[in-house]
Amino acid sequence: MYLILGILQVIVSIVLICLILMHSGKDAGMSGAFGGSGGGGPFGGGSLVERNLNRWTVGFAVVFGLNTILMLKIG
Repeated sequence: MYLILGILQVIVSIVLICLILMHSGKDAGMSGAFGGSGGGGPFGGGSLVERNLNRWTVGFAVVFGLNTILMLKIG
């Protein structure tokens, strides 16, 4: 069981790293160059793709955290 959770942890970690790297920076684009804010907030505004990317990132972060806690309880 611990081996399966360990393999899952590695896979979730790699996916989470890729999802985080796909996010655009806070000052991305022309609005960031002149001091304007691009979105309406950290989770508001933006396109549908950005909102879905945020949801997937949070989802995988929760799975990562729960899997870590489960591995600590088992091991």
